[in-house]
Amino acid sequence: LFRLENSRRPEDIERVLASLIDWLAAPEQDSLRRAFVVWLKRVLLPARVPGAELPNVNDLQEMRAMLAERVKTWTEEWKQQGLEEGISQGEAKLLRRQLVRRFGALPAWAEARLEQAGEAEFEGWADRVLDGATLEEVLQEPT
Repeated sequence: LFRLENSRRPEDIERVLASLIDWLAAPEQDSLRRAFVVWLKRVLLPARVPGAELPNVNDLQEMRAMLAERVKTWTEEWKQQGLEEGISQGEAKLLRRQLVRRFGALPAWAEARLEQAGEAEFEGWADRVLDGATLEEVLQEPT
């Protein structure tokens, strides 16, 4: 249980599941195997893969096979999500830096606008940061 909770990568979880399958192979361990499956489905996987749809899996062997199949998909989704978040954070940081250099310390209303902005707004502001005469002009609402 502790090794599963402390697993950082999907491969680690798969390795621990392989060990559990070996350790709990005896027929008298059936209820413990089921308890691990329930815990994995209700606690660990929803925490690690929020929003992922998990199929109805009834034993550790099925759980291991399902994870092996889905790990690649989840990993790609996590990478893409991280890239998107990284781009947004990087854009915000760069634009904030340019605005501060051009107009001085940003007032609270400008910081709030930057925090709530989407990608399209950042693109418009990035275009106007060189031409706008005032901070208000740069961060104006699109017309």
